[in-house]
Amino acid sequence: MEKYCNDSRFKNLENKIELLKNIRGAIIPCLQEAQSIFGYLSPEIIDMIASKLGVSSEKVYGVASFYSQFKLQKIGKHKVSVCMGTACYVKGAEDVLNAVKKVLDIEDGETTTDEFYSLDTVRCVGCCSLAPLMLIDDTLYPKVLPSQVENILKEFKEKNS
Repeated sequence: MEKYCNDSRFKNLENKIELLKNIRGAIIPCLQEAQSIFGYLSPEIIDMIASKLGVSSEKVYGVASFYSQFKLQKIGKHKVSVCMGTACYVKGAEDVLNAVKKVLDIEDGETTTDEFYSLDTVRCVGCCSLAPLMLIDDTLYPKVLPSQVENILKEFKEKNS
C-alpha cells in the first residue's frame, strides 16, 4: 500500500471506511465507496478495505465478486453494451455481441488494452422494436447487424478520441 501513499483517492477511501467500519454489513458500502472513487476494485483496494475492516481479503473479494454491480477490472472510457433481452436475442443480439468481442478482442466484462472501451451485456433496455440494440455510453444503435459493428466502433472512436 505504500506506493499509493501519494494518491489522495486512497486517503479519501480510508476516511470513508473509517466512517463506515462500525456499521453492520460495512463491506458492501465500503466497496460501493471504493468503486465510486476508483471506478473499479483492484486487488490493492480490496486488500485495503479488508485490512481497515479487520476481515480477510478473501471475504471482501467474495462479496465483490458475488454482486454484478462491482467491477473487478479497470473500466474503459466508454461502455459498449449489447442488449440480450428476449426481443434482441431472437433478432440476433448474440451475433452482434460476438462481432463486438471479435472487433475489440475482449470478452463480456472486459476492457480493451487501450482502456477506451469496456464491454457489458445488459438485459432488456426497453426498446424492443429497435432490436437488436447496441449502446455506446447512452447512444443507441438500433437494428444493428454484425457486419456494422466494426464501422460503428471505429467511427465512435474517431469522434471521441
